[in-house]
Amino acid sequence: MKKTLIFRGGWDGHEPVQTSDIIAARLRDAGVSVDIESGTSCLAEPNRVKQYDLVVPVCTMSSIGNEEEKALLDAIRSGVSCGGWHGGMCDAFRNNTEYQFMCGGQWVAHPGGPVDYTVLITDTLHPIMKGIKQEFAMHSEQYYMHTDPSNNVLAKTVFNGDHAQWINGTVMPCVWTRKYGNGKVFYSSLGHNSSDFINVPEVTEITVRGLLWALDMI
Repeated sequence: MKKTLIFRGGWDGHEPVQTSDIIAARLRDAGVSVDIESGTSCLAEPNRVKQYDLVVPVCTMSSIGNEEEKALLDAIRSGVSCGGWHGGMCDAFRNNTEYQFMCGGQWVAHPGGPVDYTVLITDTLHPIMKGIKQEFAMHSEQYYMHTDPSNNVLAKTVFNGDHAQWINGTVMPCVWTRKYGNGKVFYSSLGHNSSDFINVPEVTEITVRGLLWALDMI
């Protein structure tokens, strides 16, 4: 049985407990063993992270100790996968640039706060996206991010400039995969809070499939 570690905390506005509980339940339904820990201290336990096939950070902003970060990144480089969503993964540990290098992106803004926007699937043949509607609507935070050009982009959004006219027409990756050392990495900027997962089924489906892809289960 594949094993996943979710470690959660950080800013409560992203509902780390509620969102990770939703995803954990779906992973368990798929036959994955899921352990959930509060905070990052579990990462520093000797050889703890390397016991898992996948680690899922859900820690918007927050901080991580040097030993904890080293253990996490060493494990991913050695072949443990990493996956996550929204600020829980790509707005965690803002001072840790090597962590951001692993993620393939970092949040920098969401102009206008919750806004109406469209998610556009760019790779309909990828197993994460197969059968997902090619376009679907969101009312949520539309993430403007600094992203790694080596990412394998699976979906994008386009900014309309209503709240920051100078980025009108900017195409922004919102779902991608990549490698970090020998580890597989999945990220989706969708999923601001539990309402997104409950009200937009594509958000949950993409997230769960992405994590299962990272586990080599699809």
